[in-house]
Amino acid sequence: MGVDYYNILKVNRNASEEDLRKAYRRLAMIWHPDKNLGNNKYEAEAKFKQISEAYDVLSDPQKRQIYDLYGEEALKTGQVPTPPRGGPHNMRNPHPNPSFRFNPRDADDIYAELFGSSSSAAGESSSGRGRKGRDGFFRSTANGGAEFSGVGNSGTGGGGAFRKAAPVENVLLCSLEDLYKGAKKKMKISRTVLDASGKLRTLEEILTIDIKPGWKKGTKVTFPEKGNEEPGIIPADLVFVIEEKPHHVYARDGNDLTVNQEISLLEALTGKTLELMTLDGRNLNIPLTDIVKPGHEIVVRNEGMPISREPRKKGNLRIKMDVNYPTRLTEAQKSDLRRVLGGSS
Repeated sequence: MGVDYYNILKVNRNASEEDLRKAYRRLAMIWHPDKNLGNNKYEAEAKFKQISEAYDVLSDPQKRQIYDLYGEEALKTGQVPTPPRGGPHNMRNPHPNPSFRFNPRDADDIYAELFGSSSSAAGESSSGRGRKGRDGFFRSTANGGAEFSGVGNSGTGGGGAFRKAAPVENVLLCSLEDLYKGAKKKMKISRTVLDASGKLRTLEEILTIDIKPGWKKGTKVTFPEKGNEEPGIIPADLVFVIEEKPHHVYARDGNDLTVNQEISLLEALTGKTLELMTLDGRNLNIPLTDIVKPGHEIVVRNEGMPISREPRKKGNLRIKMDVNYPTRLTEAQKSDLRRVLGGSS
């Protein structure tokens, strides 16, 4: 018999045309390649083609008859097997249709037919090669996600449309170091999925989020259709929204980093070298050679946050200076200051 098409579709040998359609639609929703964009993409493609071939054979009365009588090999080669030696007449079995030639249908055409619009709305593709319009199928979007397109997707029209669940958003806390250097975050999720028999089961997955240097608060990372699966519902997109953790030294202002530094009045007048540890662990020395006034800001170029769209560029580091004045001076200190600063003693 070779391949068991009935087992592939999870139907019995007396399955009606409607049974076959239901079985195909259920399995195609699980295994369509555009719904499996991760590590199991190639497995999904192979499974989807297998499901489509099984439906193609069993939904065609002529193909199904030959398959039921003689199996997959006879269906595809046109050669019916020879009966056992000593059998009646010791002759080859007659072929139900000698002129039959196996011509498999395209998997995407089958999918479009069962999930697409009514026949009145189905036309030819823009290529003009006579293939049916692919209304009602999952397609990749520019950002690598997947969206469902089809007549009736808004709630009207053909019966092939499915409602998509609303996106599920989760906050992803990231340190300023993560957003400066980049990082990989692994998130464990648990969701319900439909198995090959159409039953719901719990699946645990590890999602890897690749944090890019320079990402900002509010950046969204989307995993298409990683929400819970339900019959007749397109799973929700799972969305992680970047949130910055407060840092004990630096604050972020767009692509710039800001830091507050307090120095004494003496240092403000005579100079000092500021020492800072950068977010990637470097020691940064900034000499103060001019007199520093309260509220003065020092700008160190290219020491801010990376710019996500231009990885080789960074914003600036802005150091906001505060001068700590002494709370009291002795008469001797006052006298010394008047003498040094040019006043009368």
